[in-house]
Amino acid sequence: MATTDGECQIRAAGAGCRSGRLPIRSAAPPTARKIDFTPMSGRSKLVLASGSPRRLALLNQAGIEPDALRPADVDETPKRGELPRACANRLAHAKAEAALAALKHDDALRGAFILAADTVVAVGRRILPKAELADEAAQCLRLLSGRNHRVYTAICLVTPTGAFRQRLVETRVRFKRLTEDDLRAYIASDEWRGKAGGYAIQGIAGSFAVKMVGSYTNVVGLPLYETVTLLGGEKFPIRDGWLNAG
Repeated sequence: MATTDGECQIRAAGAGCRSGRLPIRSAAPPTARKIDFTPMSGRSKLVLASGSPRRLALLNQAGIEPDALRPADVDETPKRGELPRACANRLAHAKAEAALAALKHDDALRGAFILAADTVVAVGRRILPKAELADEAAQCLRLLSGRNHRVYTAICLVTPTGAFRQRLVETRVRFKRLTEDDLRAYIASDEWRGKAGGYAIQGIAGSFAVKMVGSYTNVVGLPLYETVTLLGGEKFPIRDGWLNAG
């Protein structure tokens, strides 16, 4: 029986098909072209926009090793009347933006995730400085002595697509009443230098904390649960380094 063009089956060399025309099929709709933001190496990379050894150590604790450290040089002076929460959020975002601008022409880190953070210690609405002088540290510690204060850390993640994702974490801390001997000895330790509120909770000042409500790693400088959750939610491979974590 003679076959029609529509019944003609395609064979290896078109044998037995009297027509060169193929059956008509509906054309698939065109798809939008996607922009490739994958790093040049094909592996997701992470840049930590901080020079803090504490934040690096905390990331390492979670089994995450940044590919590069790019401390952001921004003015961390609070604005007049700025509330602690707003200050932490603004500075974390500013650090992330500065790091993103610095990596603009760095092909080796193209498409990398960028993680920035800022920690603020506050008593009520008052933001305490990052103490650089012994007098500053002493003033902070006298203010914190025997009372409650709050520690805020804002984290800001820039994704490979250039989107900004931000979280703010709050921890409440109560210090014991510090004696003058406590103050003199702690100032002499030099642990306070460059620390928000004039103390480092992971050191000697950990013995000052009577009570803490919230994340301990937040007080150190990088809330791990929120950081890892944020990275994982944006498809960063947070577990890749776990096998070598030990």
